[in-house]
Amino acid sequence: MTTSQSSVSFTTASVGKKVLMAITGILLIGFLIVHLIGNLQLFVGQEQLNKYAETLQSLGALKWGFRLFMLILAVVHVWKGVVLWLENQRARPVGYRREDTIQASLSSRTMIYTGLLILAFVVYHLLHFTVIATNPEYAQLKDSMGRMDVYSMVITGFSNYFIAAVYLIAMFLLAYHLSHAAESFFQTMGWANEKYLPKLKFLSNVFAIIIFLGYASMPIAVLLNYVTLPGGGF
Repeated sequence: MTTSQSSVSFTTASVGKKVLMAITGILLIGFLIVHLIGNLQLFVGQEQLNKYAETLQSLGALKWGFRLFMLILAVVHVWKGVVLWLENQRARPVGYRREDTIQASLSSRTMIYTGLLILAFVVYHLLHFTVIATNPEYAQLKDSMGRMDVYSMVITGFSNYFIAAVYLIAMFLLAYHLSHAAESFFQTMGWANEKYLPKLKFLSNVFAIIIFLGYASMPIAVLLNYVTLPGGGF
């Protein structure tokens, strides 16, 4: 294989990985939006949030099938991201690194790091609120109807300053990651040009801020006693 052929092969392979990353990324963003809408029912009250959680639990095999699908998406997204980053490190001439760094935004240069940190947080989040491995005492929380009291679980969790801080930092990293990811999706798919790119960058930043404010509002509301345990306890 000649040098030019090798270059074309590398470029084609990279484009394929980027497209796969873009598709898995947009599906994960869709999940983030749906998950946020569901979680924001915390502000409606105990009955509504626990009813929502019970509905999800009643889905049984469908629920676990969806979780497996989302897990596969996340693994593929992270895997391709790491592979692309390693390939770029090997292929990029040292002499051009300074110029590339000047042109690229900080969020784009740190995508690999924020992505891995977010993955670590997701593992913790699943162990914390889904599997209830880090805080097994949550399993004893029941509401007046004998359902798993997700409402009280969330409030109890976020009333811990350390846990709340971990979630807020993770949501900041997620928003920072998304500020470039949403824009990158349109570029990868070939839907951006010089005219619309500034607008897409602006919209990406707005979307990232909305996601951060949405997810951060819950631990903040608990810490400020805006949302409290049934009966006003804490």
